[in-house]
Amino acid sequence: MGRTDELRRAVELAIEGSWVEAHLIAQRHEGDMAADWLHAIVHKIEGDMGNSRYWYRRCGMLDRANDDATVELHELKAALID
Repeated sequence: MGRTDELRRAVELAIEGSWVEAHLIAQRHEGDMAADWLHAIVHKIEGDMGNSRYWYRRCGMLDRANDDATVELHELKAALID
């Protein structure tokens, strides 16, 4: 399974509520913008906003820190399809 396929699967897992598994996949692809965005979202879901903001900064999306996580997951999913 390639990086993009793995990240798509991780987003699906997060949407389904399996954010711990999604987090593990995001960690494997650290440094990839989509993986770092996912990393930020899953930390937001778990309530760790300090760590979430760190990952938003890493992917250049700090302005999204207060956005709805579900909306972001669907946006990320669409971005990984394009």
